[in-house]
Amino acid sequence: MTSEGALARDALGPTVCVGEILVEIVATTIGEGFLEPQPLVGPFPSGAPAIFIDQCARMGGSAAMVGAVGDDDFGRLNIARLARAGADVSAIIVDRERPTGSAFVRYRPDGARDFVYNMWTSAAGCLGWTDAVAALIGRAGHLHVMGTVLAEPGAWEIIERAAGIIKDRGGSVSLDPNLRKELRGDGETDRRFARMVAMSDLLLPSGEELERAAGVAGEAEALRRLFALGVREVVLKRGAGGASYFDRDGLRLDAPAFAVEEVDPTGAGDCFGGAYLACRRLGMAPAAALTYACAAGARNVTRRGPMEGAGTRAELDRFIRETGRRA
Repeated sequence: MTSEGALARDALGPTVCVGEILVEIVATTIGEGFLEPQPLVGPFPSGAPAIFIDQCARMGGSAAMVGAVGDDDFGRLNIARLARAGADVSAIIVDRERPTGSAFVRYRPDGARDFVYNMWTSAAGCLGWTDAVAALIGRAGHLHVMGTVLAEPGAWEIIERAAGIIKDRGGSVSLDPNLRKELRGDGETDRRFARMVAMSDLLLPSGEELERAAGVAGEAEALRRLFALGVREVVLKRGAGGASYFDRDGLRLDAPAFAVEEVDPTGAGDCFGGAYLACRRLGMAPAAALTYACAAGARNVTRRGPMEGAGTRAELDRFIRETGRRA
């Protein structure tokens, strides 16, 4: 399989992502945690899978979200945001008993983040196989999986079932490891993670996630191992170092990062992935898709809020023309 055919084309059906839909509320001060009163801004629509789908849809790709929100303003805010982007929201459950999930975020002086989550005990944790989910998966062309959801049983039930259905109809699968502490030291979650790596056509790791996914040390050896497992494309996110594309035919492409002033890095990797996948499924060559992905991630960090900088293709074209690259 060549790099041009690694992913199912957009015409087969939408890219579907399963997982958490949240609101994010951000501290405007820099410091450690939330042990004292402080100014906050938000709510912002959030959740890694939702950010990904929002950016995918804004690029013009067919995109749909499977998730759950509460019957509250936070839920309505999220659904309206995804719908405006052009995403299919028909498989989002509105739970009338639990609130929409939330994440309070404060940045430390070194750029690290402290989170207070209400995620899997909120409406976000009420995922299950419904008639709406079945209808969506039955016409989907691609499944994108965020590693954050692999510890949640309801999400995993949908992902495991959906992956088989989509693959059987000629679709494809991608995985962003998106490692969080819930993925460490849990045997069942590790098993699910390994299964998803083996099922994936495209892998979108950052840093150490490449070696974690392959189970071996060293970039070159990790890539060899992943291609032997059946992965067809790997796009390695390197932050300020840009990004690199690798495929099983030996092609490597490197793209420098765009030079921007960072305001809020949350969601950058999700926007990167959403733009890259949409471009590839729309038939774009890897080099062009990689440029758009780098632009999407960079543009997003220039706004406060995890998806407030997500751009349309026209907006990213303008950003690419007007923004320099890092050396």
